[in-house]
Amino acid sequence: MTGRTEAVLGVDVGTSSTKGVLVSLDGEILRSAVREHAVDRPAPGQVEMDAELWWDEFVSLAQELTADGCAEVTAVGLSGMGPCVLLTDAQGIPVRPAILYGVDTRAGEQIRRLTNVLGREEIIAHCGSPLTSQAAGPKIAWIAEHEPEVYARARRMFMPASYLAFRLTGQYVMDHVSAGQTAPLYCLRQQTWHTSRSQHALAGTDWSQHIAPGIELPQLRWAGEGAGTVRPRISAQIPGLPAGIPVISGTIDAWMEAVSVDAVHPGDLMLMYGTTTFLVATTDQPVASRVLWPTSGTTAGSFTLAGGLASSGAITGWLRDLTGQADFATLLAEAAQSPPGANGLVMLPYFAGERSPIADPAARGVIAGLTLSHTRGDLYRAALEAAAYGVRHHLEALAEAGVSVRRMIAVGGGARQDLWPQIVSDVTGVPQQIPRRTVGASYGSSMLAARLAHDADTSAWNPTDHLCVPAPAHRERYDELYRLYRDLYPATRDVTHALAQLQQR
Repeated sequence: MTGRTEAVLGVDVGTSSTKGVLVSLDGEILRSAVREHAVDRPAPGQVEMDAELWWDEFVSLAQELTADGCAEVTAVGLSGMGPCVLLTDAQGIPVRPAILYGVDTRAGEQIRRLTNVLGREEIIAHCGSPLTSQAAGPKIAWIAEHEPEVYARARRMFMPASYLAFRLTGQYVMDHVSAGQTAPLYCLRQQTWHTSRSQHALAGTDWSQHIAPGIELPQLRWAGEGAGTVRPRISAQIPGLPAGIPVISGTIDAWMEAVSVDAVHPGDLMLMYGTTTFLVATTDQPVASRVLWPTSGTTAGSFTLAGGLASSGAITGWLRDLTGQADFATLLAEAAQSPPGANGLVMLPYFAGERSPIADPAARGVIAGLTLSHTRGDLYRAALEAAAYGVRHHLEALAEAGVSVRRMIAVGGGARQDLWPQIVSDVTGVPQQIPRRTVGASYGSSMLAARLAHDADTSAWNPTDHLCVPAPAHRERYDELYRLYRDLYPATRDVTHALAQLQQR
């Protein structure tokens, strides 16, 4: 023993930044750091990122957080956005940039073709839901069809957490949550790879002769299970990470956010306030849905039903940039001065298409009710309310699937101030627990790392700070506005689809 504080390192690769925390074994955050980055948009509907950036930012964060030697790192936790498609050669060298999750909508034709080949009902029976832009399988098929020379070099597939785990340990693994979103490659009912027909479909007879034999599927792990240990050459590059310490397999950020607030029990719903809004409901058995995303949970025997808006916090950032670079504190204060209903505005938050429950990549944002008297604060509040209406839509979809929500826990940057969670509770009528720490996925990954290395009891790490309770006085107004919100999409769909077509030209 060195006498230094024992700690674990947690790192999360997100859409707009990579976050790292150094956490002591009693849950105290000793140090934190962030590396901001941007996605690449090579064409309309395409969203990518260079995987080398993930590794470079991990190294930079790990070096910064451990530089002063204040703590002895004993384990590494990982998480990242997903589901992403990163294809590499047999040595783990990327053959192209990673294709991101449901915000990338390029694979519409592959979704239709795979659904036709495999059968929609068979896909639902094995995978739990139809193929959508959230599924990774059709995006692999897109690469094979559109970039056959690239695909010919591909032998392995990764997501951010599994790629970092590979770089750290040399082990090729993927957790069950991530694997569950590679549909149609994973069978939810059996919680294992389902390859017999799906691989055949991915190498369809019309173009299989132009592509490589297929992808070697990684070994499956649960999120908190060990992927391996830090290799000596990594320790030489990052002296603060001793060789031989364990690295968890990790998972997709939203599921790790749920870990960070202990929203992992049947009846729990994690609500993530971020660049996108994401919901993860935990169940004790697989639940099929035609509009949400069923997958395995983070631990053996657990299952989840998830959904996500393609844009939420991203819209508030867009408004900030569009209206003069005001800081978020100013915009929140202005929004707080706008009354419930934003003085008669209703916004559809489909600025990047929409993932669930409507699964419409061609959907577009709409702001209805604008007049010359509306202010920036009204627009900002309308954006917050639009996300809240989207959450209510998801809660109704969960109820239709037979999932009962007994506890809703907020997490993410948008939960640090009460205005947005209060709007969501007012719109939905559901109280929310606001935890002491809303750091999110990087903190959750540190929890699992502490459990793996020390069998640590992390139950007291992140207690509830306060409860956000719906205001009854606002319910009638929000019920009325929510009905208008639901009516607005079908009323404008044909027009926004036509505009989406124009945007592709």
